[in-house]
Amino acid sequence: MAINDMPILSALRTKMQWHQERQRVLSENIANSDTPNFQPRDLVEPKFDKTGSAAGGGFGTLAMTQTSATHMTASGAPDKFDNDHGKSGFETRPAGNAVNLEDQMMKVSDNQMDYAAVTALYGKSLHLLKTAIGKG
Repeated sequence: MAINDMPILSALRTKMQWHQERQRVLSENIANSDTPNFQPRDLVEPKFDKTGSAAGGGFGTLAMTQTSATHMTASGAPDKFDNDHGKSGFETRPAGNAVNLEDQMMKVSDNQMDYAAVTALYGKSLHLLKTAIGKG
């Protein structure tokens, strides 16, 4: 087994890739803060099981929701479709744009701190493994 194929290192790499992609999505939200009818997007955080491998196919599973009254309902599905599940508390501007710059900048800051923590943990894990095999 290659050193990079270890489950913990694989999980850390997946998490770093997710943070990189989330940074791209958040920057697009900020760049489109004046675009009419633009709705901000975000990524679903990957979940990992006990072994460190991604649970639910890498980026979780998507629950079925009823988006129209004419659609059939799935068992255990929520009553309505809601992008942020009412967490944002912000309203859409008259032009139809729903980007809140303060909220997006907070997400960017959190994402940067989490990415820094994951990269530090990845580096420390590699250093520990190198030390264990006598090359550190």
